[in-house]
Amino acid sequence: VQLVESGGGLVQPGGSLRLSCVGSGFIFSHFHMSWYRQAPGKEREWVASIMSVGNVRKHADSVQGRFTISRDNAKNTAYLQMTNLKLEDTAVYYCKAHLQASEAWGQGTQVIVSS
Repeated sequence: VQLVESGGGLVQPGGSLRLSCVGSGFIFSHFHMSWYRQAPGKEREWVASIMSVGNVRKHADSVQGRFTISRDNAKNTAYLQMTNLKLEDTAVYYCKAHLQASEAWGQGTQVIVSS
């Protein structure tokens, strides 16, 4: 099982980024997908989730209206579209695949929001 994130980088406040998470070694469409982030000196926090069926998605209050999680099962890929980025969005972003007791994490991609 492998998850590989990409798309992070340096962006100015108000800017946008799209993160990608490509999964392999498991049946991607069966798993729920989530994004988490961890800022320097802080605990990892949940950002958003999208279920395996029904396109049901949820976002943390801190990103609601600015970030959108999506998935393309044909590409084994989950996305996190981030707009109107703020300084406090600076963190390492991780994706997670999960189903019941099974879960797998990616290695993370760094997002830095700075002027």
